[in-house]
Amino acid sequence: MFLDLIGTEQLIILSQIIFIDLVLAGDNAIIIGMVASKFPTEQRKKVIFWGIGGAIILRIILTLLTAYLLQITGLRLIGGLLLLYIVYKLYVDVIKEQSNDDEVKVDNSSFIKAIFTVLLADFTMSLDNVLGVAGAAGDHYFLLIFGLALSIILMATAATLISKWINEYKWIAWIGIFAIFAVAIQLIYTDIKILFL
Repeated sequence: MFLDLIGTEQLIILSQIIFIDLVLAGDNAIIIGMVASKFPTEQRKKVIFWGIGGAIILRIILTLLTAYLLQITGLRLIGGLLLLYIVYKLYVDVIKEQSNDDEVKVDNSSFIKAIFTVLLADFTMSLDNVLGVAGAAGDHYFLLIFGLALSIILMATAATLISKWINEYKWIAWIGIFAIFAVAIQLIYTDIKILFL
Protein backbone atom coordinates (compact mmCIF):
# COMPACT_ATOMS: atom_id res chain seq x y z
CA MET A 1 0.00 0.00 0.00
CA PHE A 2 2.74 2.46 1.05
CA LEU A 3 4.86 1.47 -1.97
CA ASP A 4 1.94 2.32 -4.28
CA LEU A 5 1.85 5.89 -2.91
CA ILE A 6 5.52 6.63 -3.61
CA GLY A 7 7.62 5.96 -6.70
CA THR A 8 11.05 4.32 -7.03
CA GLU A 9 12.84 7.69 -6.92
CA GLN A 10 11.14 8.67 -3.64
CA LEU A 11 11.92 5.22 -2.20
CA ILE A 12 15.64 5.64 -3.00
CA ILE A 13 15.61 9.17 -1.47
CA LEU A 14 13.78 7.85 1.61
CA SER A 15 16.42 5.10 2.06
CA GLN A 16 19.22 7.69 1.75
CA ILE A 17 17.56 9.93 4.34
CA ILE A 18 17.10 7.05 6.82
CA PHE A 19 20.76 5.99 6.60
CA ILE A 20 22.03 9.59 6.76
CA ASP A 21 19.92 10.12 9.89
CA LEU A 22 21.08 6.82 11.42
CA VAL A 23 24.74 7.75 11.02
CA LEU A 24 24.51 11.46 11.91
CA ALA A 25 21.57 11.91 14.32
CA GLY A 26 23.10 10.11 17.28
CA ASP A 27 26.05 12.51 17.60
CA ASN A 28 24.06 15.33 19.22
CA ALA A 29 22.57 13.16 21.95
CA ILE A 30 25.95 11.57 22.71
CA ILE A 31 27.54 15.04 23.18
CA ILE A 32 24.57 16.16 25.32
CA GLY A 33 24.98 13.02 27.46
CA MET A 34 28.74 13.60 27.86
CA VAL A 35 28.26 17.20 29.00
CA ALA A 36 25.29 16.35 31.27
CA SER A 37 27.20 13.52 32.98
CA LYS A 38 29.52 16.11 34.60
CA PHE A 39 26.65 17.62 36.64
CA PRO A 40 24.51 16.54 39.63
CA THR A 41 21.17 14.85 38.78
CA GLU A 42 18.97 17.97 38.98
CA GLN A 43 21.24 20.05 36.75
CA ARG A 44 21.83 17.06 34.47
CA LYS A 45 18.10 16.97 33.61
CA LYS A 46 18.20 20.68 32.77
CA VAL A 47 21.29 20.27 30.53
CA ILE A 48 19.56 17.40 28.66
CA PHE A 49 16.31 19.39 28.35
CA TRP A 50 18.00 22.55 27.03
CA GLY A 51 20.41 20.57 24.88
CA ILE A 52 17.71 18.54 23.10
CA GLY A 53 15.38 21.57 22.95
CA GLY A 54 18.14 23.69 21.40
CA ALA A 55 19.00 20.95 18.89
CA ILE A 56 15.34 20.63 17.81
CA ILE A 57 14.98 24.41 17.29
CA LEU A 58 18.30 24.55 15.40
CA ARG A 59 17.27 21.61 13.18
CA ILE A 60 13.98 23.29 12.22
CA ILE A 61 15.65 26.67 11.44
CA LEU A 62 18.57 25.07 9.57
CA THR A 63 16.26 22.77 7.58
CA LEU A 64 14.15 25.71 6.38
CA LEU A 65 17.28 27.76 5.52
CA THR A 66 19.14 24.89 3.86
CA ALA A 67 16.15 23.81 1.75
CA TYR A 68 15.93 27.39 0.43
CA LEU A 69 19.70 27.92 -0.01
CA LEU A 70 20.20 24.64 -1.90
CA GLN A 71 17.92 26.00 -4.65
CA ILE A 72 20.47 28.76 -5.36
CA THR A 73 23.01 27.92 -8.07
CA GLY A 74 26.56 27.86 -6.68
CA LEU A 75 25.54 27.06 -3.12
CA ARG A 76 24.83 23.42 -4.03
CA LEU A 77 28.48 23.14 -5.09
CA ILE A 78 29.58 24.49 -1.68
CA GLY A 79 27.07 22.20 0.08
CA GLY A 80 28.40 19.20 -1.88
CA LEU A 81 32.01 20.02 -0.97
CA LEU A 82 31.01 20.38 2.71
CA LEU A 83 29.35 16.97 2.54
CA LEU A 84 32.52 15.45 1.04
CA TYR A 85 34.40 16.78 4.08
CA ILE A 86 31.73 15.22 6.35
CA VAL A 87 32.17 11.88 4.50
CA TYR A 88 35.92 12.02 5.18
CA LYS A 89 35.36 12.98 8.84
CA LEU A 90 32.85 10.14 9.31
CA TYR A 91 35.25 7.68 7.69
CA VAL A 92 38.01 8.70 10.11
CA ASP A 93 35.75 8.84 13.21
CA VAL A 94 33.41 5.90 12.65
CA ILE A 95 35.13 3.43 10.34
CA LYS A 96 38.75 3.92 11.50
CA GLU A 97 37.49 4.52 15.07
CA GLN A 98 39.74 7.52 15.67
CA SER A 99 36.86 9.33 17.34
CA ASN A 100 37.58 12.84 18.54
CA ASP A 101 35.04 12.85 21.39
CA ASP A 102 37.92 13.88 23.67
CA GLU A 103 38.05 17.21 21.85
CA VAL A 104 34.77 18.30 23.46
CA LYS A 105 35.93 20.43 26.37
CA VAL A 106 33.42 20.36 29.20
CA ASP A 107 33.64 23.13 31.78
CA ASN A 108 31.50 21.89 34.67
CA SER A 109 32.15 25.03 36.72
CA SER A 110 29.20 26.79 35.11
CA PHE A 111 25.79 25.55 34.06
CA ILE A 112 25.52 28.37 31.46
CA LYS A 113 28.91 27.41 29.94
CA ALA A 114 27.76 23.79 29.71
CA ILE A 115 24.55 24.82 27.90
CA PHE A 116 26.65 26.97 25.52
CA THR A 117 28.97 23.98 24.85
CA VAL A 118 25.96 21.78 24.05
CA LEU A 119 24.34 24.40 21.77
CA LEU A 120 27.60 24.94 19.89
CA ALA A 121 27.96 21.18 19.36
CA ASP A 122 24.27 21.05 18.37
CA PHE A 123 24.81 23.72 15.72
CA THR A 124 27.79 22.05 14.04
CA MET A 125 26.28 18.56 14.16
CA SER A 126 22.78 19.67 13.16
CA LEU A 127 24.25 21.42 10.13
CA ASP A 128 25.82 18.25 8.69
CA ASN A 129 22.64 16.25 9.29
CA VAL A 130 20.35 18.89 7.77
CA LEU A 131 22.67 19.41 4.80
CA GLY A 132 22.72 15.67 4.10
CA VAL A 133 18.95 15.24 4.41
CA ALA A 134 18.08 18.45 2.50
CA GLY A 135 20.52 17.49 -0.26
CA ALA A 136 19.03 14.01 -0.55
CA ALA A 137 15.41 15.23 -0.43
CA GLY A 138 15.87 17.92 -3.10
CA ASP A 139 12.46 19.41 -3.85
CA HIS A 140 10.56 16.52 -2.21
CA TYR A 141 9.38 18.59 0.77
CA PHE A 142 7.37 15.76 2.35
CA LEU A 143 10.56 13.65 2.50
CA LEU A 144 12.50 16.65 3.87
CA ILE A 145 9.95 17.01 6.73
CA PHE A 146 10.11 13.24 7.29
CA GLY A 147 13.93 13.43 7.53
CA LEU A 148 13.75 16.31 10.01
CA ALA A 149 11.19 14.50 12.19
CA LEU A 150 13.17 11.24 12.06
CA SER A 151 16.44 12.96 13.07
CA ILE A 152 14.72 14.62 16.04
CA ILE A 153 13.13 11.33 17.19
CA LEU A 154 16.42 9.43 16.81
CA MET A 155 18.40 12.14 18.60
CA ALA A 156 15.96 12.38 21.51
CA THR A 157 15.33 8.67 22.03
CA ALA A 158 17.74 6.28 20.38
CA ALA A 159 21.23 7.83 20.29
CA THR A 160 22.88 5.26 22.56
CA LEU A 161 21.29 2.37 20.68
CA ILE A 162 22.34 3.80 17.27
CA SER A 163 25.88 4.34 18.53
CA LYS A 164 25.98 0.69 19.70
CA TRP A 165 24.59 -0.59 16.36
CA ILE A 166 27.16 1.38 14.36
CA ASN A 167 29.99 0.01 16.53
CA GLU A 168 28.71 -3.57 16.18
CA TYR A 169 27.57 -3.47 12.55
CA LYS A 170 30.00 -1.43 10.47
CA TRP A 171 27.89 -1.94 7.33
CA ILE A 172 25.31 0.56 8.69
CA ALA A 173 28.03 3.23 8.87
CA TRP A 174 29.30 2.32 5.38
CA ILE A 175 25.80 2.63 3.85
CA GLY A 176 25.32 5.98 5.62
CA ILE A 177 28.68 7.23 4.33
CA PHE A 178 27.89 6.10 0.77
CA ALA A 179 24.44 7.77 0.97
CA ILE A 180 26.05 11.09 2.02
CA PHE A 181 28.75 10.67 -0.68
CA ALA A 182 26.07 10.11 -3.35
CA VAL A 183 24.21 13.26 -2.22
CA ALA A 184 27.47 15.27 -2.28
CA ILE A 185 28.30 14.16 -5.84
CA GLN A 186 24.73 14.88 -6.98
CA LEU A 187 24.83 18.43 -5.52
CA ILE A 188 28.26 19.15 -7.04
CA TYR A 189 27.27 17.73 -10.46
CA THR A 190 24.00 19.72 -10.53
CA ASP A 191 25.85 23.03 -10.09
CA ILE A 192 28.79 22.15 -12.38
CA LYS A 193 26.27 21.24 -15.12
CA ILE A 194 24.48 24.62 -14.74
CA LEU A 195 27.65 26.72 -14.32
CA PHE A 196 30.07 25.15 -16.77
CA LEU A 197 28.33 22.78 -19.20
